[in-house]
Amino acid sequence: MKILCVCGLGQGTSLILRMNVETVLREMGIDAEVENTDVSSAAAESPDYIITSNELSQSLEGHSSKIVIVNNYFDTEEIKTALEANMN
Repeated sequence: MKILCVCGLGQGTSLILRMNVETVLREMGIDAEVENTDVSSAAAESPDYIITSNELSQSLEGHSSKIVIVNNYFDTEEIKTALEANMN
C-alpha cells in the first residue's frame, strides 16, 4: 500500500504528517510505504491513499486515489480515526 501525505509545498507540514501517519500505521499493525509531497506533484501520482487537509483536497478532486482528510496534522488520534474510517 502506498500513501502520500500532502501539503502546499511538500516540505515541512507534509513531513510532520508523514511521521505521524507512520506512527499511527505502526500502532495499527499496517505496513505501508508513506511519502510526503506537494499538492501539484500528488496530482501526477497514483498512491492508494492521499492524506491532506480539507482545503488542499479540493485541488485533488477527481483523483483516482482515496482522499483522506486530516485537519490537525499533529493529532495522532484524528489521523487514526480518519485512516480507520477510510481503509474499509
